[in-house]
Amino acid sequence: MDLIHKFLKIVVPHVAITGLLFFLPSYWFYKFITSILSSIFSENVAGKVVLIAGASSGIGEHLAYEYARRGAYLALAARRKNSLREVGDRAVLLGSPDVIVVPTDVSKVEDCKRLIDETLSHFGQLDHLVYVAGVIPVCMFEEVTDFNNLAPGMDITFWGSVYTTHLAIPHLRRSRGKIVAITSSASWLREPRLSFYSASKAAQTSLYETLRIELGSDIGITIVTPGLIESEMTKGKFLNKEGRLKVDQDLRDVVMSIVPVETTGRCAKAIVNSACRGEKYLTEPPWFRTTIFWTVFWPEVLEWYSRWFFITEPGIPPKEAPSKKILDLTGLKKYIYPESILSPEIKVD
Repeated sequence: MDLIHKFLKIVVPHVAITGLLFFLPSYWFYKFITSILSSIFSENVAGKVVLIAGASSGIGEHLAYEYARRGAYLALAARRKNSLREVGDRAVLLGSPDVIVVPTDVSKVEDCKRLIDETLSHFGQLDHLVYVAGVIPVCMFEEVTDFNNLAPGMDITFWGSVYTTHLAIPHLRRSRGKIVAITSSASWLREPRLSFYSASKAAQTSLYETLRIELGSDIGITIVTPGLIESEMTKGKFLNKEGRLKVDQDLRDVVMSIVPVETTGRCAKAIVNSACRGEKYLTEPPWFRTTIFWTVFWPEVLEWYSRWFFITEPGIPPKEAPSKKILDLTGLKKYIYPESILSPEIKVD
């Protein structure tokens, strides 16, 4: 057995590199042709039923508007009933033929079951499941005194997607529908204070990549890995180490620093276009996908940079980190952050 592994250790890397160099041009040509064809024969969602979990704000809210403009029926889910109703009313004005709002705590499987049941009872079918619900815990790992405080990070982001997807699959298979999973570039790009968030998003991405294999062509799955997008999270709404949602713009600046933030409307349009074209992956903004290469080819450099840029010495407040100091000194915030982020009006609930 040891001899076999030694042989494979020598041979497999050479075969892999040779195969990559030989087949890569053909693969790129194939992707180019299929991208053209998928653009030409993009799905028309007018009259189709779209369920959006996490639709009360941010990306989920603007996905509701984008689907509404295209004439889709909508089932909108989130915990905040009043916010959902406001989104639903606007979606109708933008062109959705019918909208139902279903107040839902996606961390509870019984709520997810009720969500699917009410959608099917009202519309009779389900064509797109869009899962965007999530919460972002922000703290250093060693600062945590009770891990139960941060459980919502995994319960909402990961387990909520598990529950809704599992319950929706039979209906999506019947309609040969699609799943649109909004994960995050944090699933591969690690940053201090985001250990729980990155872990939940990596788990979510792995879930849908595995489901893509299990489900085959029965259900299309588009995995979206956004960079920094205008939302309540980029406005500074975090789950702190005590398990309370709070708005902290100083900490937001430490985490986001000088990375440009894309508007939610532009992101939502790109997501719906990608899903309708049947694409497997989308990173928005597109340039953010280059960060994958940083993690593959320069992991040590990236780790050193992240530690120097985002972390302060013990006893020194996070706002003293170079990431925030550079943002403040350069004055770039007013150019790279949307106006809604500079003057946020969000509810902490």
